Amino acid sequence: MLRYILWISVLTWTLSAQTAAEFKQEQMQGFDEQKQAFGIYKNAQEKAFASYQESQMKAYKQYKKEVGALWEDPKMSTNKTWVTYTPEKKTRVDVDFSKETISVETIATSPQEAKSKLKLALAKIVVIDTKTAQETDPLEKELAKIEKPKDIIDAQVKAEPILSNVLFNTPPSKETVLDYVDEKVSDETILESSSSKIPHTKVYSVLVQMPPDAMLKRSQTYYDEIKKHAIKHTLPLPLVFAIMHSESNFNPRATSHIPAFGLMQIVPKSAGIDAYNFLYNEKKLVTGSYLYDSTNNITLGTAYLHILYYKYLKTIKDPDSRLYCAIAAYNTGAGNVAWAFNKNKNLDYKNTMDIKNAQEEINTLTSDEVYEKLLADLKYNEPKEYLKIVSKRMSAYHKVYGN
Repeated sequence: MLRYILWISVLTWTLSAQTAAEFKQEQMQGFDEQKQAFGIYKNAQEKAFASYQESQMKAYKQYKKEVGALWEDPKMSTNKTWVTYTPEKKTRVDVDFSKETISVETIATSPQEAKSKLKLALAKIVVIDTKTAQETDPLEKELAKIEKPKDIIDAQVKAEPILSNVLFNTPPSKETVLDYVDEKVSDETILESSSSKIPHTKVYSVLVQMPPDAMLKRSQTYYDEIKKHAIKHTLPLPLVFAIMHSESNFNPRATSHIPAFGLMQIVPKSAGIDAYNFLYNEKKLVTGSYLYDSTNNITLGTAYLHILYYKYLKTIKDPDSRLYCAIAAYNTGAGNVAWAFNKNKNLDYKNTMDIKNAQEEINTLTSDEVYEKLLADLKYNEPKEYLKIVSKRMSAYHKVYGN
């Protein structure tokens, strides 16, 4: 009887073991199938986004070509300037947020025609909000026609002041705007130059200087949103202001060739994906218009700073050392920060990108030594200058806004 019970037990255990092994095999097979399906989906998503970006670049180049047919210097927006044209492209406004100037130019056949066009363009630009700017800009209209990938995250830009709260102490009335325009656009302030593009015309322009406190006033526009997300992500308030100042000079229409968009210059394919996944547990790409909205931009930008400081660089023990590395990484990527500390270790390329390897050395240095090492050994000059200027601006914003 005992032998029979033992035999039954062994048989049962064997069958159970086989069943468990089969179950595990099925689980692994299912996991592999899911992984493969996700890989296919990711590749399709990346191809769709690459095609979308290619179409955007084609439209951008075409638009710039059309501008170049009329203007000797076909200016386009950058991270520090916002350039917008009228639909016929013969009048443009260039708001330089780093120089604090508003340049209005028009191609006209007479001083009288030019004066009228310059006044109209200046009157519009000083009161326009971010929503209207997005919806009425001729280039953005062309870009909006391009079919978006089905899984890309898009959003409308909410209405916020761009210049009105900088130039006027209170929301301006029609009469206030007209008085301002009459003061800035006069026979004495209008300059003229020749035009080689269109016969029998000249280029007429006026240059308007913003008030001395324009930068501070623009930063105040985003104070509540910055403070909210700085607290949420346990970030120093001056850090976010200094990053935003350095990235865009608080230009909500900021764009660059990378491409990067908005106040904190978010790159959709890198920081955008990481931050969106961190916040919403989904790896999604976002559009430029999504990032032109200040709330979306600050939400993703501060999330990415949190990822850099508290995730990618978390094993750096000294908080100041980690802060210096996070600032540099925001500009050039954590991999290039690691390279600065790994480049003389005879490691292969892949390992020189290993941030953990770099952190071992970082933890043997003082924060001052880390700062100097970054300035000496970062691969490019841009992040070196970026680290210096952000650190300096943090001190300035600490005096204005505290911690």
